[in-house]
Amino acid sequence: MTNVDNTDRRILLSLVEEPRASNAGIAEKLGLARNTVQSRVAALEQNEVLRNYDRRLHAASIGYPLTVFMATHVDQPHVNAVVEALAAIPEVVQAHGLSGQADILLRLVCKDTDDLYRVNQAVLATEGVIRTETWLSMGELIPFRLSPLLQRDQEAGKQK
Repeated sequence: MTNVDNTDRRILLSLVEEPRASNAGIAEKLGLARNTVQSRVAALEQNEVLRNYDRRLHAASIGYPLTVFMATHVDQPHVNAVVEALAAIPEVVQAHGLSGQADILLRLVCKDTDDLYRVNQAVLATEGVIRTETWLSMGELIPFRLSPLLQRDQEAGKQK
């Protein structure tokens, strides 16, 4: 895991504000050398601090307005095979391993409740899945964000 410094945080915050900005544009805005920005952005990408563009896509806008969270209970010896099988279901957009009663928390996107029924059947048909519990999202109240953490850590870094 890579740690970022305040220069990296400034670059990341700039990219959050203007994702399509060029390295030269970011350099000018932040008062950094273009080569510094270019090498730092490359390092952030290589170390997976900056990830792919999937997270920027809005599921409802591409025809999947229903967001679902599904707790999945798994026969433990089959966890790896279950994860591999679940990754093959396109509607599974994210999965987290959990501690507690459920083993895997899935985030799904579906076209409608009939589509959800079909996807739920596919999950339940996966060898090693014991049962599922499903919750429909009524709306995203706080969109995914990391900017507040970057801003707070940047301020803390200035005070050191």
